[in-house]
Amino acid sequence: MVDLLSLHKHFILSHLGEGHHAVDFTMGNGHDTEFLSKTVGATGRVTAFDIQPGALESTAKNLRQWGCPENWRLICDSHHNAKDYIDGKIKAGMFNLGYMPGSGNKALTTMRETTLPAVENALSLLDRDAILLVAVYPGHPEGALEGEELQKYFSTLSRYKLCIAKFQMVNSPTSPYFMIAETK
Repeated sequence: MVDLLSLHKHFILSHLGEGHHAVDFTMGNGHDTEFLSKTVGATGRVTAFDIQPGALESTAKNLRQWGCPENWRLICDSHHNAKDYIDGKIKAGMFNLGYMPGSGNKALTTMRETTLPAVENALSLLDRDAILLVAVYPGHPEGALEGEELQKYFSTLSRYKLCIAKFQMVNSPTSPYFMIAETK
């Protein structure tokens, strides 16, 4: 059976390594932040965003418990403001759209109004031979609309600059799926 989380890591690891800069655009509880932190190592950098102060507290605690190097910066702001905090180019970025797992608040989700500008900004931050991964959760109304809007946007981008792919379970239309954009 296909494990989407394993595929996420496979694609990210083909671009990201020791000493690189990566961004977790939707921090949540910090699982993607942990993966990125351990991948870039002590000489790399990870910047992570969330609008919920509780996400920063939970992630900081988790990163320390999980033995991550002190290479991370957690920012309490919307992912669409990432360019205000990031200097230079990044090798990898991750979006895990939807709501924060375990928060008990399924009403607070990522929204199209900020997700699309955040993805546009993230693409502009990508270095050569870099990747942006966007996980979409169409099982709730806003998630389905986010996915549709992102797919429409991605389809307008030049195939000579970016390779964009979508990975989805065909026989389970409300299951999560992801899209990747790789720079050439």
